[in-house]
Amino acid sequence: MIVCHCMGISDRDIHAAIDWMRHSDPQTIITPGKIYHALGKAADCGGCMPLFLQTMRRNDNLEVPMHLRDLRGRGKTQEGGYEGRRESHRVP
Repeated sequence: MIVCHCMGISDRDIHAAIDWMRHSDPQTIITPGKIYHALGKAADCGGCMPLFLQTMRRNDNLEVPMHLRDLRGRGKTQEGGYEGRRESHRVP
């Protein structure tokens, strides 16, 4: 099935790119942009993005590596800020 008509990308292309990326680097975060890049294409109008994402989500290899999950919840302090965050200082 053609997912992106502008670039002629099929669901098989998307799955093959995801499988290749996961095999090449088990720790990588796979994004639509990385899939386009792996296929030697670039997003055009964006009309396909809902179907593109839906197709990506069907692939078992899309899963985010366990140690990279819930990064937002880690490092929070009791005051609600984040550890390691630097305050920006303005020059008058």
